Amino acid sequence: MQRRPLLAMLAGSAASLAAPALRAQGQPAWPTQTVKLMVAFPAGGPTDITMRVLADNASKLIGQQVIVENRPGAGGTLPAQQLQLAQPDGHTLAQIPLGVFRLPYTQKIAWDPLKDISYVLGVTGYAFGVVVPADSPLKSWTHFVGWAKANPGKLSYGSTGVLTSPHLTMEDIAQRLGLQLNHIPYKGSADLMQSILGGQIMAAADSTGFAPHVASGKLRVLCTWGEERLAKFPDVPTLKELGLPIVQASPYGLGGPRGMNPKLVAKIHDAFKRAMEMPNHVEALAKYDQQLMYMSPQGYAKFAAETMTREKQLIDKLGLARPA
Repeated sequence: MQRRPLLAMLAGSAASLAAPALRAQGQPAWPTQTVKLMVAFPAGGPTDITMRVLADNASKLIGQQVIVENRPGAGGTLPAQQLQLAQPDGHTLAQIPLGVFRLPYTQKIAWDPLKDISYVLGVTGYAFGVVVPADSPLKSWTHFVGWAKANPGKLSYGSTGVLTSPHLTMEDIAQRLGLQLNHIPYKGSADLMQSILGGQIMAAADSTGFAPHVASGKLRVLCTWGEERLAKFPDVPTLKELGLPIVQASPYGLGGPRGMNPKLVAKIHDAFKRAMEMPNHVEALAKYDQQLMYMSPQGYAKFAAETMTREKQLIDKLGLARPA
């Protein structure tokens, strides 16, 4: 009668001895609960839609739900800031838009984007462009520039927020061409599209979440910002073709809190890499003319360092640096 309890005790002792051995080998237990993935833009926009597909794919792979939590505003930097309050256990992750790498130059912060984020993997980037309402008198980029020069400060355009890639690229364009534009910031693409469709602004600089409105005849594309013309808009010139040496894709990926175990980072990386390469995620990106832009943890950290250097140069050039 004592045999079964004794065996149970021995099994329990063996298990208790095995657990420390696994920890000693650096095998992180993940996930042990729901994973929160903070997205930098509002629900309903291209980033939110594609990230939810990624999160759903990852949920199926890791056996725990990955919940998307939208944290719009502050130029897409709120999720990275929230990481500073999270435990480095892999259960809080964040989208890291390019705006994060500008933050130290535009406002005083108590953390460092290079040191205080664990970079997991690069995922994708955007295809950007400038659109106007279909009935706008600005029929081409030449008309846009001409009208802006003739009416300093009166051409209103919207972006997905102050100091985001669309905003800074437009300000870079304006400086190069000697334009004075009236910038109107929004929290994300969904709000921006509502505004331009409602006639509240004259133009919008955004990722190609505007494509359905172009297809329906409500908006017109004046230029795109890639290395080459977009297959979806083969008749629309790039900035380079228009004489501006600017290419903007604004790559982004996933990061976690500072101090994550490298083996835990590798485990999360492997799961999300599989999730991002699934056909349904690739197809979701393609709807917005986005492609996979994979970076490993090491490659992403290197990209972050190089980007911070470039962004400082741009911020200084535009005169947008915070006072020392």
